[in-house]
Amino acid sequence: MSKTDHFVSERQALIYAQLQRHGRVLAQELAQTFDVSEDTVRRDLREMAARGECERVYGGALLAAGTTVPLKTRIGEMPDRKAALGRTTASFLNEGMKVFLDAGSTNLAVAKHLTPGLKLTVITNTPAIAAELAGNADIELILIGGRVDPAVGAAIDTTAIRQLEQIRPDLCIVGVCGLTLDRGLCADIYEDAVFKRLACETSAKTLAAITSEKLGAAAPFQVSPLSAALTLVVEEDADHAMIDSFAASGVTIHQAGSNSGA
Repeated sequence: MSKTDHFVSERQALIYAQLQRHGRVLAQELAQTFDVSEDTVRRDLREMAARGECERVYGGALLAAGTTVPLKTRIGEMPDRKAALGRTTASFLNEGMKVFLDAGSTNLAVAKHLTPGLKLTVITNTPAIAAELAGNADIELILIGGRVDPAVGAAIDTTAIRQLEQIRPDLCIVGVCGLTLDRGLCADIYEDAVFKRLACETSAKTLAAITSEKLGAAAPFQVSPLSAALTLVVEEDADHAMIDSFAASGVTIHQAGSNSGA
């Protein structure tokens, strides 16, 4: 092995360690970390994807499908980006709505940015979201119970499903692991996908706030197909060609920081 090959292997090993720790990496951040070009990082990610060590997505890579980073870890990642998505999503909620707020670190940001004084009924299966909203006099809070899955950070078992079946929200704000044209919203864990699918089906409308690396990223289990009942909130710098392709399917799309559809 040449010296150059050694450096490449060492860099890829460090990238893989970040993937295992965080579940995702961004090419721009890796280029800055290793002081190399983004083209070099993309070449690394292509080679790692060929070995099955990661899954290439727009702007970076994810762990291979089927692996979910624990919610506790995800909460500390990309706080500014998720806050922007949270603020925009929260601005669409109206007085008196009944909203199901699904598990997810971006959905926790939605809970943190609800308009003060806005009276809502919020249903959630996520203790972290319930803790954020507990004590808010304007929120009627309903917590769906059951065994809390340690990776999802929420109750998704049969007990939770039975409770969810009795609820008909105006809006489901669903957390997902990926979004593709052919599969729509999708998740890494089968039981989580089953729960999310029911949450979407029992709600009048569905909204998903999605960070850019999830756009075009496939996950093994479908949650909801693309339809006119779905609204997406994406980041301000999301790929325009990809946004146009999703919009062509009838989905309503808003970019963070904007009150108009994409």
